[in-house]
Amino acid sequence: MSKTKSSALTAVFSAAIALAALPGAARAADKVHLMLDWIPTGDYAPYYAGIASGIYERNGIELRISKGNGSGDTLSKVAGGAAEIGMADISALFTARQRSSVPLKMIGAVYAHSPHSLFVRKDSGITTFTGLEGKKIGITPGNSHRLYFPAVAAAAKTDPNKIEWVTVDGSAMGPLLISGKVDAIPSYSTNFYYQNKQAQKAGKELAFLPFVEAGFAIYSLAFHTTEANIKNRPEMLKNFMKATSESWEAARKDPQATCEAHVKAIPQVDLDDCLGSLKATLSFIFTDHAKDAGVGGITAERLNKTYEVVAQAQSLDPKADPATAVDMSFLPPKK
Repeated sequence: MSKTKSSALTAVFSAAIALAALPGAARAADKVHLMLDWIPTGDYAPYYAGIASGIYERNGIELRISKGNGSGDTLSKVAGGAAEIGMADISALFTARQRSSVPLKMIGAVYAHSPHSLFVRKDSGITTFTGLEGKKIGITPGNSHRLYFPAVAAAAKTDPNKIEWVTVDGSAMGPLLISGKVDAIPSYSTNFYYQNKQAQKAGKELAFLPFVEAGFAIYSLAFHTTEANIKNRPEMLKNFMKATSESWEAARKDPQATCEAHVKAIPQVDLDDCLGSLKATLSFIFTDHAKDAGVGGITAERLNKTYEVVAQAQSLDPKADPATAVDMSFLPPKK
């Protein structure tokens, strides 16, 4: 090779290296679609605020969020490639992996323990899980409350086969309950503040029955992705979980700013409703359990208990190892 050509190549490589060192020439952010398990209430404010404040962008994530219609539906769509990451109840994950061999795994817990509840109107006369036979309960496809309910019913000596489950869209559940077209709806207790506020506007009052009263100190809402993403895009998953952890912390430090960013992105959510839901949500993320396991982390003991409850309720293999359904290696180091 001539000295002239050699010098030219050296100049080209030097220019490329210099260009790569420029801030604007950093590697393009990973485009990530996060699918929720539900409509974007204040429970999800940290993620919208994380986008608005640049937390995800600074961590190399160009995040897009879409609403879901129940855990089962979200997992089905993530498995089919409609989204890189989905938020869904871990019970739906266990069930889908065993019954449909869905190649998904949990990569981080959202709630350290279950906020599953049954919402009812105070004037319905329903005060416990006992005596629900003949009642209409609204439900979304694959909803984790339905998966757990047999165990709750058994503890309350209620026959779940005599309950009428009415499949509805997630956004219709509250109005159907308030109008009396269904007797109850399953929902996370984090949604109670704004749902009750809507009921009060209609001259009604709601109450909620927590599943935890039936012994459900178990994991629930979590982040899930495909095994292909785990194998091929580990850096993206690490960046996503790091940004999410930072977004949770930012929400805890300044819930007002978090909800202001959320309602700007989702105008149909009232600021006061968002604050009520966010406060309840953060109480499930930052817990004594999280101090031991790390925020977003899990312990083998609670994971095994969670699987035991799900397996019993859904007739899954009691000997299956739930650890094979999770990969927690993408969480940031425990503080």
